[in-house]
Amino acid sequence: MLSWEPVGFMFFSTIETFALYYMIMCLFRFKWKRYARQALFVIMLNNLQSYLLRNELGMANVAPLIFIIIFILFFAAVVRIPVLLSIIATISGYAVFAVIQTLLLFVVFGSIANVEASLGNGYLLQTLSGSVVFALFWQLYRKGKGFTFDMDRLRLKLEDIILVILLVGFLLGISVLLFFKDILLNSVVFLAITSFMLYYATKKEKEDA
Repeated sequence: MLSWEPVGFMFFSTIETFALYYMIMCLFRFKWKRYARQALFVIMLNNLQSYLLRNELGMANVAPLIFIIIFILFFAAVVRIPVLLSIIATISGYAVFAVIQTLLLFVVFGSIANVEASLGNGYLLQTLSGSVVFALFWQLYRKGKGFTFDMDRLRLKLEDIILVILLVGFLLGISVLLFFKDILLNSVVFLAITSFMLYYATKKEKEDA
């Protein structure tokens, strides 16, 4: 019998993750619409690998770490934020989102056990989290609230070289990990994510030259 669980996971995880992207961009006063399509592409590929890690490999504990690394690389390679600020923005944004989602979890469902009792509750929590984040940070962005940084002061010397090394190292490390698990699709997903970021980083570098 055909299972709709993968479809549900992808759809609601995309809502949740795009809300996180939106929140980070608004929190640090960046133009979220400018990179929305690129973000959606990376988010969907990331959610696919997350589903495979959780359900095919039983490596749910690794998925959040890989997710954070991919977001850091996305902001550095595609949005062209300095690496240091990419790290600050991703980790702080992730933490703020986690606090909001945790509060919603206990206010609406009462406990983690109640959320885990059914897929529907999990999907509802993701949808509520995304909706609250969109509404809250749309208001803050509209009112001009958020953090701003001197990009040049935060930009490291030889940053583009460092970024390429990080991307290649990330791809090789994950590919080795997944090679021993014999999951070819995961390797293809990571290759697609890394290739996209490298292509976009190179394209932006030529445009800025």
